Amino acid sequence: MSDESPRHTSTGALLEEFATGDPDETLHLGDLLKDFGPAAFGLLLFIGLLPAFIPVPGVGGAIGGPMVILVGAQLLVGMRKLWLPAFLARRGPHRGTVMRFRQRMAPWLRRLEKLVQPRMPALLDNRLAVCFTGLLLVLLGVLLALPIPFTNYVFGFLLLLFALALLERDGALMLVAWVAGSIAVVVFGFLSGNLVESLARLVDGWF
Repeated sequence: MSDESPRHTSTGALLEEFATGDPDETLHLGDLLKDFGPAAFGLLLFIGLLPAFIPVPGVGGAIGGPMVILVGAQLLVGMRKLWLPAFLARRGPHRGTVMRFRQRMAPWLRRLEKLVQPRMPALLDNRLAVCFTGLLLVLLGVLLALPIPFTNYVFGFLLLLFALALLERDGALMLVAWVAGSIAVVVFGFLSGNLVESLARLVDGWF
């Protein structure tokens, strides 16, 4: 494989690689994402959901929410290559955070990896499908950033489905993520009024 070819590694292998080493070392996002091509969207989403599993109120959403919105917005407008602002490229999680996530999630990831496989590419490559994925991620990112009690794990697991679908090129899993994500947006967002109010504030801030 040439140096310019996008890198492909299973999600479990990536997690093992990121968790191996000095727990105090910072994994810079710019370095982590540079060799992954289109799969970088899934990898950034995967990294962005890590804080959702930190049991500190407000921390997971405040950090992970904007990163999820960043991924979703770029998919929504049809970008084929992930863009990172310079200040974000220089930052990233500590290996220790990835180690804790691995310890907590390894059994679930092993089960999921037995099920995922490349399939149904139209749900990953079709322009409208990509836009819909991006829209759902923007909405879920907004909800994750809101201080809604006891929802970090819920949104974390939902976003894990999206991340795995993008990383493993699994359109069937993306379909499951669409259904689950749409239900979450309706239940936690529109029915509660949280999402409508937040989007209204966001629009007012723009205009």
